[in-house]
Amino acid sequence: MNGRRMLAGGEPGSLVGIWLVGVFGRLTMKVLVLTLGTRGDVQPFVALARELQRRGHQAVVAAPERFADLIGGQGVSFAGVDDGPLRVLDSGSAVGDVAIGGLWAKAALMRRLPAMFSRVLDDSWRVASTGLGAGADVIVHNGQIMAGQHVAEKLGVPAVLALPMPMYVPTGQFPWPGQQFPEWLPAGVNRLTYAGMKAPAVMFGRTVDRWRAGLGLPRRRGRHDPLRRPDGGPVPVLHAVSPAVLPRPADWPATAQVTGYWFVAQPPATDSVESGLDALVSAGSDEPLVYIGFGSMAGPDPVATTQVVVQALRMAGVRGVVAGGWGGLREVPPPEVFLAGEVPHEVVFPRMAVIVHHGGAGTTAAAVRAGRPQVVCPFVGDQPFWGRRMRQLGTAPEPIDQRRLSAPRLAAAIRTAIDDSAMVTAARRLGDQVRSENGAATAVDVLEQVSAGHR
Repeated sequence: MNGRRMLAGGEPGSLVGIWLVGVFGRLTMKVLVLTLGTRGDVQPFVALARELQRRGHQAVVAAPERFADLIGGQGVSFAGVDDGPLRVLDSGSAVGDVAIGGLWAKAALMRRLPAMFSRVLDDSWRVASTGLGAGADVIVHNGQIMAGQHVAEKLGVPAVLALPMPMYVPTGQFPWPGQQFPEWLPAGVNRLTYAGMKAPAVMFGRTVDRWRAGLGLPRRRGRHDPLRRPDGGPVPVLHAVSPAVLPRPADWPATAQVTGYWFVAQPPATDSVESGLDALVSAGSDEPLVYIGFGSMAGPDPVATTQVVVQALRMAGVRGVVAGGWGGLREVPPPEVFLAGEVPHEVVFPRMAVIVHHGGAGTTAAAVRAGRPQVVCPFVGDQPFWGRRMRQLGTAPEPIDQRRLSAPRLAAAIRTAIDDSAMVTAARRLGDQVRSENGAATAVDVLEQVSAGHR
């Protein structure tokens, strides 16, 4: 079932919305996107906004200030909100400490987060009420920003939950991706694990309720559940994932859909990246090129991790492109390894034999699209889920938990990804299928139905 049928079944914006669009033609709308998180939580919404603009709609993306250039550089209207909890990542070791520190480290981090959201909530309302997002017909949000459904409730417009991972809607087919669970759990238990998404309401409920009171919103039942409208009905949920990677679970409600990935056009590689890649390619060696990057998460000791990476490349007999950048790997490696900053995945990944990464949803999507085998080394959150999914699809060996990352294990995984012809073929076929999809267009189809039905 694709986005064109998504709301069929009697939900607001379903048959009525389709009828209105058919009778009156496409109704132009203004969409305000509210998102919070790392680059992988922001970049897909840039693709969504560009597709909205291409179809004649207005789009504003409200995101952390640090992404102003990423969003504005794509010709999309940007409204900044406070970076909030992203500052935890700036310390470099916070995520690694949580990954290896267990419950105590997680509890310590959770105590720091509520205060970080107060400014984010205030900024979200400012953007929606008097800022660039004022007059929006639809609010699209990723849940993490905490403000989405509340802003929509205050404005009296529909809210649409959208995210690149299946975190909110329970299913019996797989457990909640927010925590690593055994793969053999029965369907009923799998569904129960999604109670993990109630944690934000527990941790941030007081902060959000104080902010809601300032907006004049009531303390109604279910106010913290982004899956429910104020009247109790279900909210549309768009998962920006390829159905080839994550087929839509049969037990999901009709309002929850898998649209396909939302890819944004990447800028060309910088001269330094191009020259570094050209130098590796023209070095006269037949050794394969391997990309290694762990996004914004480098663990508690980035220097030691970089040393492991360089040693693994040597043991595997390959050369590497090692990505640094925000929170990334550190220390300049030897000549046979090129250290880059933030690299455009669309440019670099297709030139690699293998892509080694942390399992973030955005990086996984880019690696899948490139049609290359992967080695996933997850830290926390949904990253182990994507690592397992790549292994299940035959495009990657068994994931390597960052707590057990070693040069011999990483080298062996890299060689497997290079030498296993079935894995190489599976990755290429999956990439072909994903490149044939247009998830952003499917998502905009749904938003048009939602807006028309509401009007």
